[in-house]
Amino acid sequence: MLIGNVGADPEVRYVDQGMAVARLRLATTERGYTLQNGTQVPDRTDWHTVLLWRRLAEIVEQYVHKGDKLFIEGRLRYSTYDDKQGQRKYVTEIWADNMEMLTPKEPKEQ
Repeated sequence: MLIGNVGADPEVRYVDQGMAVARLRLATTERGYTLQNGTQVPDRTDWHTVLLWRRLAEIVEQYVHKGDKLFIEGRLRYSTYDDKQGQRKYVTEIWADNMEMLTPKEPKEQ
């Protein structure tokens, strides 16, 4: 479960008989604090790649914009691939099962 802000407008594409899939980047921030000895611990922001399928992807396409706050519930998916230079790359994605929009929005203009 994550609550965060969308970093850019989602990318939506259609695959296999028109099934929608949306990819978005979600930023989650752990707030900084001050230790008892006065040491400042800064905010820490992590970026997550979230994939949404079928109806969730269609909803994202209509209503989600850069900067919106979302609640995402899903599962982690890990994969690897070799880049053009032959280096092994590791990918972690969140495949969303549920999404709630925490920023009220109007549909995107067509």
